[in-house]
This record gives sequence, C-alpha cells and structure tokens, in this order.
Amino acid sequence: MLAHVGIFDSGIGGLTVVRALHERERTLPIRYLADTAFFPYGGRDPAEVRARALTLGHSLVDQGCTVLVVACNTASSAALDQLRAELPVPVIGIEPPLKPAAEQSRSGRVLVLATEGTVAGERLAELEANHARDVTVQMVPMPGLADLVELGEASGDRVHSQLAEAVTGPVALGADAVALGCTHYGFVAQT
Repeated sequence: MLAHVGIFDSGIGGLTVVRALHERERTLPIRYLADTAFFPYGGRDPAEVRARALTLGHSLVDQGCTVLVVACNTASSAALDQLRAELPVPVIGIEPPLKPAAEQSRSGRVLVLATEGTVAGERLAELEANHARDVTVQMVPMPGLADLVELGEASGDRVHSQLAEAVTGPVALGADAVALGCTHYGFVAQT
C-alpha cells in the first residue's frame, strides 16, 4: 500500500514537489495544503513560521497522512526538527540544494537564491558548513520573487529584472552554480 503523503507550503511553491512525486509515482495519494492565509513565510519571524508549521503538520497527520513533506525551505529551517520530534510519521524537509551545487561548481563559487527566512536560518548555515567548505557561497535573499510567482508571474520583465540584479554581480565574480532555496522558484526555472 502506498503512503498517504501530506505536503504543505505557504502557497503554490510546493506544487513543484507534488509534480516531482507524481512523475515518479502517478498514483501516489497526496494531500496538499497551501497556507495562503500566511503567505509568504520568507519574511516572517521564525517563531511564527514554526508555530504555523506545527499546526499544519498536526492537521495533515490528523487527516490520515502517513508521511509529511515540508515543501518550504523557510518552514524547514524554522520547524523541521520540532516537527520530527512531535509527529508520529516520517517528516521530510526541503532545503536549498547547496551540496550538489558545490559539487558541480568548477569555479568554486556558488550562488544561493532564497527567501530572507531561509538565508537567515541555521539550517542553511549548517548546510554550508557541512557541504560547501571548499567553495565560496554567496547567499542572496530574494524578497518579492515568491510573491510574483504566487501571482502567476513566473516570467516577464519584473521577474527577469529581479533575477538579473541578483545574479549579475556573482556571475561576474565567477559563480557557476546556483541553488534555488524556495520551491516557488522552481516555476521561474522552467521559463
């Protein structure tokens, strides 16, 4: 029998995770919760995000989910350890793919585009300390980019302008690998 997977995010970003899971297993039962009432998580206080994540996690387990995916880098940073401690099901967190970016970089310079909450979180600092010791990592908070995606604007002048502003300097300095630290950004990457 397949696991009943509960997935939550502050909005539509976690649908990138749903898509990836369904590409692997089309019949996988998934319950998706988009917490649009508290969108975006990226600029919120970590304690507020943690409390919200715990409420959503408990709710999904109460609805019968046997696995929980925290499809938000900011929520993973703020609440993953506590969710794992409190919930009676496996809890999977989403974090910026810094390790593969560091491994693939030829120049030794990696760029991480993420929300303010993810950039400021301890989990990303731990990822850097554990998996990116031999590279230079530049963290770039992207306030407003998830908002544009949530509004259906994953491409266009405003998105391209914000991305150009974020990556031009690091690329000029030699950055050759980018880690996206927000599930919303997966929609931008497709354009």
